Amino acid sequence: MTQTERAEQFRTMHQAEPFVIPNPWDAGSAKVLASLGFKALATTSGGMAFTLGKLDGAVRLDEVVDHVRAIAAATDLPVSVDLENGYGREPEDAARAITAAGEAGAVGGSIEDWGEGSFYELDHAVERIAAARGAADAFDFPFTLTARAENFFRGNPDVDDTIARLQAYERAGADVLYAPRLEDVTQLKAICDAVSKPVNALASSGITAEEMFEAGAQRISVGARLAWVALAAMVDAAEAIRDSGDFSNLDVRVYPAEWLG
Repeated sequence: MTQTERAEQFRTMHQAEPFVIPNPWDAGSAKVLASLGFKALATTSGGMAFTLGKLDGAVRLDEVVDHVRAIAAATDLPVSVDLENGYGREPEDAARAITAAGEAGAVGGSIEDWGEGSFYELDHAVERIAAARGAADAFDFPFTLTARAENFFRGNPDVDDTIARLQAYERAGADVLYAPRLEDVTQLKAICDAVSKPVNALASSGITAEEMFEAGAQRISVGARLAWVALAAMVDAAEAIRDSGDFSNLDVRVYPAEWLG
């Protein structure tokens, strides 16, 4: 598929049935998720940083670009990119990040309103989304821009402020709105009812996909959690080997050819 075809497919998905968009952390995991039938992929900044031996928030834009190229080339699925704060404070930083992601093969990307240890003032955050919208509109394909309100993720669980921010980002041109790490479906429903654009929700082990969709979410992402599931299994097996010479956790059957062929 061409990038335009992927972009158009991704845009259409936001106008059809709600869907889950899982988050691979490398090309191999992208291929596995594609083979399992998912229709689109989103990168994870935390999972991607781990592949470089870094913590979330410690990567550079050029490293993200290389990662996006690998993920986008691995399958024919549309790819949306977690671009954190755009790797800089200013509106032009957000715009540059969107441009770089699209040039690397992505058809969507998110910009958040937190950086350098604090929330951006609303007017400044809106300017950043508007600049990202301008960069997205410069492509010759429909780039899907997601705006993130980081309140709940960053220790400020204020529903009213989150809604006000997302409404402002919608007016600034965001195609999708996202407030990660909400505490319950009531908060999710309040947000979905308050905006007119599609809402992304972050998966939670205590809430089902059906409940999130019923609350109004158009798509659900899982963040870095699939990467952490894989890492946890590796650590359990490695600790058993280190502590007692127990190799029983290695007795698993995987068939890479089924997913990577």
